[in-house]
This record gives sequence, structure tokens and C-alpha cells, in this order.
Amino acid sequence: MAPNKKSSLSDKKVQSFDWKQLKILLSKYCNKTFFLSTIFDPKYLRFSACILLVAEIVLNIFVVNKVKYTEIDWIAYMQEVEGVINGTLDYSQLKGDTGPLVYPAGFVYIYTVLYYLTESGTNIRIAQYIFCVFYILTLTCIFRIYHKTGKVPPYAIIISCCTSYRIHSIFVLRMFNDPVAMLILYLSINMFIDGRWSIGSLLFSLAVSVKMNILLFSPALLLAYLYCLGLIGTIKQLSICASLQLLLGLPFLLTNPWAYLKGSFDIGRVFLFEWTVNWRFLPEDVFVNRYFHILLLIVHILLLLLFFDTFKTCLKSYANLKQIEKEIKPQLRKTDKIDMNSSSQLLVLPLFTANLIGVACSRSLHYQFYIWYFHTLPYLLWCTPYTNVWRLIYMGLIELCWNTYPSTFWSSACLHVVHVSILYGLYKNRPGKGCSIHDQTKEK
Repeated sequence: MAPNKKSSLSDKKVQSFDWKQLKILLSKYCNKTFFLSTIFDPKYLRFSACILLVAEIVLNIFVVNKVKYTEIDWIAYMQEVEGVINGTLDYSQLKGDTGPLVYPAGFVYIYTVLYYLTESGTNIRIAQYIFCVFYILTLTCIFRIYHKTGKVPPYAIIISCCTSYRIHSIFVLRMFNDPVAMLILYLSINMFIDGRWSIGSLLFSLAVSVKMNILLFSPALLLAYLYCLGLIGTIKQLSICASLQLLLGLPFLLTNPWAYLKGSFDIGRVFLFEWTVNWRFLPEDVFVNRYFHILLLIVHILLLLLFFDTFKTCLKSYANLKQIEKEIKPQLRKTDKIDMNSSSQLLVLPLFTANLIGVACSRSLHYQFYIWYFHTLPYLLWCTPYTNVWRLIYMGLIELCWNTYPSTFWSSACLHVVHVSILYGLYKNRPGKGCSIHDQTKEK
């Protein structure tokens, strides 16, 4: 009987398979050392991130289906954009249940899209799933930034970025515009890290057009433009930012320019004392006093000036390292690799620090504002000279303060103490003083 040629070939393939090599490969990724590395070594964040993203998808679906949705601003958002859909372009006439429209034009366009995707805003479940996508995209952007900087151990990012009830609530149970603005902001920072400055500037300006708090990053970004791109390059990037603002706001500017500018960029707006997270320990008459607001602005400016040398040192070093990278790359063979990721720390540190200064000096922080700086906290804390235990304690205290509802004398006071402690640690550990540039860029 003739042998079965097909069977013989199949047996040969099975015999030729290198089972030993498979065993080595599995042992490499399943041993204790690799497991510990995915928890403690920043270089292995990509593995931890993949697992976390899958876990977050499951968790967010669970939250949407099992945790009760509570209406706060969604209906008001829909009412505001519905006015635009119906042809009203005068900002003074655009209102919702919670008051007048106080966000720039980018907010209007994005939430108009959401209006149509959610059956005029009535299909809350679809809206929640869309914000689940926003949440996952935000985490992806954050993980990429942390992977690029190579500074913070994965366990710190896991504890901080994936365990906050308040942050999950802001996204999928409240659907505020703050997380939308921050998602676009983190996309822009990824573009800046990759050297795609013009795309980054477009995204940054788009984020500003969703909510004005994004401008808290702008002092450091302006210096980044100057040191990395020069004066001409800076003018180009500022022109891109301004042009997008003008283009997005044009229909409203042509109708009633003063109403648009005053409504969407009102820096003098007085917040309600009942919602403040950070100033509960003050009497209400002090909280609403305009001289108190002026004092906070002065403190904000003084802190930025205090950190000016830190920003300058970091960004000049970042620009120099990028220039070296640009000169070295053409000389390398295709098989050679160059790792300049750690230089990204010198760009990220000024941006995150400038934002923290702005948050610490805010006239009022509402609960949804937690997203303004939540994902930057691990990086900032790992730039301080404190021990890992104290860093985790600070993160826990901040989470506790933001989850105390309503805020109390002690929760708001504690929040300020932690903010000041982080800023002090950043200043003490600044490049050139508390540590060297090399210390800032080396992996920990």
C-alpha cells in the first residue's frame, strides 16, 4: 500500500517544529522576573498598559450597565447646542437649564456631533459608550507619554490612573466636557513629543476651544516653542493656534463678537461657593471677593516666575538633545537603534508643572475639574525627592479630598497642603539644584 504523502509531510512539519524554542519563549514571558518587571520597571509599561486597557474596557462596560446614571450637565449641553442647530449664533441667546453657554466654539461643534449620535441627546446609553471610548483613548495617550518618558514605575500608574471612582464617574456617568478637552490635550502632547509641532498646535488649540483650562499649560508651551523652534517657528505655531480659534469662532464672531468673547473666554466669572472643592475652609464672602481673585492671580504669576529657570533649563536641554538626535540619526545604519525617549521628560515636566501651578491657584475647583491634572500626578510626584511610600500617600490623600462630598474645611485644606508639598518637592528637586539634568532623564 502506497504511503500517504500528505500525512508524511504533516508529520515532518510537526517534527521540525522547535518545541525547545517555544519553551524558551514562554519561560521568558512567564517567569517571575518578567512578571515583576511589568510591575516595577518603566521599560515594561507597554505590557502592563495592554492588560490594563483590556481590564478598563470591561470595567467601563460594567459601570455603564450597573451604576446608576445621574444627570448634571448633559441636558444643558444638549440644549445649548440645539440652539445653534436651530440657527441661533448669538452667544448671549444660547442657554441651557444650568445657565448660559460659557464654552468656546469647539465645544459646540463636538457636542453637536454627540447630539446627532445620541438621538438629540436622549439616548444616554449610547452617549455613555462614546465616553467609554474617550476614556480608553485618554488612557492610551497617557500610557504612551509615560512610556516615552520612562520614569514612573507601572504600579504607580496602575494605582493612580485606573483605580479612581471619581475619574470614571466624570467620564461615563457625567459626560462632562472636561475629559474631552483633556483627551485632545494629551493627543497634542504626544504630537509634541514626536516632533510634530504643527499638528500638536492644532490639537492644543482645539482643546482650548473645548474648555479654557487648557491654557494653564500655555506658559510652558510658549517656552517650548521658543527654545525648540526659535522665534520664527514660535510665530508660526502661535499663528496656527490663533487661526484655528478664529476659524472655529467665525460664525459667532460675525454675529455678535463681544457676546462670543465674553461668554466663552470669561476670566472674571464668579463660581458658586457650594461647589468648591479647594476653598471650603474660607468664609463665603472671602471666596467671592474680587481682591482674593486678584491675589490668586498674583500668586499664580509669582510661582510661574519662580519655576522659570526650571522650565528654561529643561527646555533648553530638551532642544539640545533633540538636535543631537537629529544629527546622529542619519549616521546610523538601519539596524542600529537610538533611544532618546528619556529626553521627553524635559518637555513633559514643564508642561505638567505649569498646569499644576494653575490648578493650585484656581479660584475654584469643581469635582469634574479633577481630570485637569489627575493623570499628571504620578509623573510630577516621581520628579520630587520624596520616597515612593510618601508619593503613594500623596496620591491617596488627593483622591480622598476629591471624593469627599460635599467638601469640608479639612478636605479642602488638606488638598492645598498636598499641592504645596508637591510644588515644593518639584522646586527642591529641580534640574541644576536638587538634581542634575542627567537625573531628570535617567530611567528609574
